[in-house]
Amino acid sequence: MRIHCLPTQLVNQIAAGEVVERPSSIVKELVENCFDAGAHHIHIEIEQGGARLIKIRDDGCGIVKEDLSLALSRHATSKIASLADLERVASMGFRGEALPSISSVARLTLISRTADAECAWRVMADGTEQDFDPQPDPHPPGTTVDVRDLFYNTPARRKFLKAEKTEFSHIETLIKRMALCRFEVGFTLLHNQKEVLNLKPALSEHEQAQRVTGICGPSFIQQSVSCDFAASDLHLSGWVGLPTVSRSQQDLQFFYVNNRLVKDKLVAHAVKQAFADVLYSGRHPVFVLYLTLDPALVDVNAHPAKTEVRFREGRLVHDFLFTALHRSLASVRPNPQNVETGSTLSVLMPKMPQDSPRSETYRPQAYTTKNTQQFSLPLHVDEQIKAYATLSAEPAGAMPQGDEIPPLGFAIAHLHHVFILSQTPTGIILVDAHAAHERVTYERLKQQYQQGQVPSQPLLLPIKLLLSSVEAELAEQEVGFFQKLGFEINRLSPESLMVRAVPALLRDLDIETLVRDVLADLSAHGMSQRVQEQVNQLLATLACHGSVRAQRRLSIDEMNALLRDMERTENSGQCNHGRPTWIALSLTELDKLFLRGQ
Repeated sequence: MRIHCLPTQLVNQIAAGEVVERPSSIVKELVENCFDAGAHHIHIEIEQGGARLIKIRDDGCGIVKEDLSLALSRHATSKIASLADLERVASMGFRGEALPSISSVARLTLISRTADAECAWRVMADGTEQDFDPQPDPHPPGTTVDVRDLFYNTPARRKFLKAEKTEFSHIETLIKRMALCRFEVGFTLLHNQKEVLNLKPALSEHEQAQRVTGICGPSFIQQSVSCDFAASDLHLSGWVGLPTVSRSQQDLQFFYVNNRLVKDKLVAHAVKQAFADVLYSGRHPVFVLYLTLDPALVDVNAHPAKTEVRFREGRLVHDFLFTALHRSLASVRPNPQNVETGSTLSVLMPKMPQDSPRSETYRPQAYTTKNTQQFSLPLHVDEQIKAYATLSAEPAGAMPQGDEIPPLGFAIAHLHHVFILSQTPTGIILVDAHAAHERVTYERLKQQYQQGQVPSQPLLLPIKLLLSSVEAELAEQEVGFFQKLGFEINRLSPESLMVRAVPALLRDLDIETLVRDVLADLSAHGMSQRVQEQVNQLLATLACHGSVRAQRRLSIDEMNALLRDMERTENSGQCNHGRPTWIALSLTELDKLFLRGQ
């Protein structure tokens, strides 16, 4: 069979298979073009879930008459002109494939007018890139793309479309996601002539918060931590939901790289690691995050649909994201100011200075593991008579006098020997004593472990690992990384390693599997947290066994000592398993419960 060139329309239909997956794919490509045109408002009309009509109008810069035919031609674009431009893409669309690909599988009409033109010009396309005949049109400055009868000439693909409601749901979700990264742009979305969304431009911080609230829900910002972190020419901003407002699905996860909505495995892994210590099993965090970096450090040309990116310094970006999110979550402290609003969660409170005095709430006792390591385990709650001397003179339930009342108030009772009841100026707080003590103990153990060098345990019988040459090469390259974790690893041959020492705390684990898993992480993500995860699991177990148990009666002083430590401890809003450690009821909520004032 002889080699021959494919017809232009067929070439474009093949390209459409990558670019046009469903109606929402077309909407994404066209709306991104509106962004690049500098539009202030984008009007989107959809009929029958996009199968019958997708019409998008903007008030952007428009296209001159002479360029209309080029706009509908493959590999024609105004956004890149050289390899240097391609290596630092700052625009949303740049490949020059969308319009010709769409026109090859639908009936496309393009109308555009520049600000200085006497009238607009209209062209129609069928994917053949031929017979363009611009006609005058009374269209105002800007551009309209009218896409009708999607897949009319490729009926096999039309059969893969879902129900009208499903397809429109994808479009609505997409517009909401895109609206979160373009606050300066207004959006109007109609489906079958009915207005579904009407988002005005949001220029002020208050208006932007309102847009986020309208899209993510009324309580999202209130139950989130603000993130603003910069390092190594990277900047992360946005909102991270508290662990206690996690969801069963990943439907409230919005991540943008240089204002481009993306789904990236490296980002997902960094987020998962940041929440690993505070999120309940099987739950997913919620967030709206914006990563800004030099366009030269990210490749947005990794996929035709431009939903995936490739970072040139993957490990740097991963570590940056993990650190930024971890610190944002760790900065959460109880704050009574939000108790009045009925918040049942920990909310943001500035971190205490490093030199702030810390009360010795617990009596340290040595706990010896079978690895002969000793940790200062806070097993018992001390009586802080001096710190809370005023309480002894107060009758049960009385609030101490003074100008400063701690965020979690003062304990007044130990309910069922399980829950601490605390009174604040604006309501009451209930604390799960065991869960709270477990988190306080766990964080102290982690701090103690991280402050010193990781204890290493030489193996009486070294472990020989047979690996692929690629894995062995990676292990040799990362020997410094393994040393920091407490491993001593030598390469014996092109396809074998010898493990001579391991972290003492992990000596009884399956070391061969652990090393292999770490190498797999390093290969896929450029880093690994598996060893730290294993250490944390053991420390969490020690903390659980070393925490106050239910049915143990606590004194007022012991309860207040625990409340003060919670106010100083990172992630004190959740226990080690992700469950909440305390809830608050404001006076307003209490009044409503008893119908007071009604």
